[in-house]
Amino acid sequence: MQSANMLLRRIVRCSALPFAVQHGMKKDLFLLGRTLSLSLCLKQDKSCEPSEKLDLDEWKKVMKSGLQEEVSETASEPKELSGLAAARETLEMWRLAGRAVPENVSEEQLKTFMECPSKSAKKKYLKYLHLKELHKKNDKRKMDEKRERRLEAQDQASKTDETKNCPFVCLWSRTMDKAYNWRAAQAMVFGQPLVFDMSYEKEMSAREVTNTVSQIVMSESSNRRSVDPFHIHFCNFKDDSLYHREFIKNYRDAWDKLLITVTEQCYTEIFPKDKLIYLTADSPNVMKTFDHDKIYIVGSLVDKSIKRGVSLARAKRLGLETAALPLEKYLLWSTGAKNLTLDQMMHILLTLKDTADWKKALEFVPKRKYCGFVNKPVKELKKTLDLINTLKLGKGQEKVEKQFAKNYPKKYKIKQK
Repeated sequence: MQSANMLLRRIVRCSALPFAVQHGMKKDLFLLGRTLSLSLCLKQDKSCEPSEKLDLDEWKKVMKSGLQEEVSETASEPKELSGLAAARETLEMWRLAGRAVPENVSEEQLKTFMECPSKSAKKKYLKYLHLKELHKKNDKRKMDEKRERRLEAQDQASKTDETKNCPFVCLWSRTMDKAYNWRAAQAMVFGQPLVFDMSYEKEMSAREVTNTVSQIVMSESSNRRSVDPFHIHFCNFKDDSLYHREFIKNYRDAWDKLLITVTEQCYTEIFPKDKLIYLTADSPNVMKTFDHDKIYIVGSLVDKSIKRGVSLARAKRLGLETAALPLEKYLLWSTGAKNLTLDQMMHILLTLKDTADWKKALEFVPKRKYCGFVNKPVKELKKTLDLINTLKLGKGQEKVEKQFAKNYPKKYKIKQK
């Protein structure tokens, strides 16, 4: 009998009880279940022996306890639902009031919002969710823009590939490459040598070496494309050095096909010392003209911390002549050190070699470093600067002269004479 009661109770709870809770038929369902269970018990009672008796009090206790559990379970669900609905309504009201409220809020977030102890904590939590949602939107927008840019780049690349595949363009590029290589081959026999000193690896970091090599690569390409190229020498070059590895990264298979001279020897062992001129910004000697009979040396050095005098000290140690570009003579220098990159030096030397015009050559200096070119000679500029200073001082200049006459009367008389 107990097993039958338990089975009936499970059937009622699983099938009919949720339907009755939704439609407000809980009490009716309870009465119906009790009558069904009682009728089943009575039927089984009749079939049983007369010695067995039905314990109605125990049956009532079991039914009441089950009903209370079910009512408590179903009553907690609408309370939770009503709390979530109220929280959503407050969120809508705050959104209409102009507060920072996220657009999409999940049930878990609503529950944490309801568990917040104070109103300020709720506001902070909603602000956090709002900012998180904004970050997600921005990330999505950036990803879409990046995807659009990638698609545009692919379209442009496909267009350029079409132009490259054109037979006339391919023929033109091949013929120009042959012409450039022919000039570089002639320069190796008849051209003026230009030396890159590759002995500064210990003076630089790995990043500075990569920058140096990239600038030398640009210098080599501009030299190869010029009308009258130099014969480039890489002196003090060691195999399996940082320079060597970076050159192989940049040139790959073309490294062995370059029309340049690479040697471990020093330039003093290859060329006579009286023909060598070391170009350095720290030199006190200013270069006046470009000499086609001399051999110019450029230090393969990119120093972001600008250690002064490194290349000058090396040139003095080897007993070589030094020279600096006449930047102050031709340019109104504004700010920054007078150090130029290696590709800029190559452009300047090639222009001087072809035209011997300093103004054209110094146009390759970055314009952020100077205000303009000097049109007047230096003496006239000094006179104008002195006049400007006297006009600025005015009466103050007279007071200075009087004070000077009092303190040093003999020198003042000599100055007047």
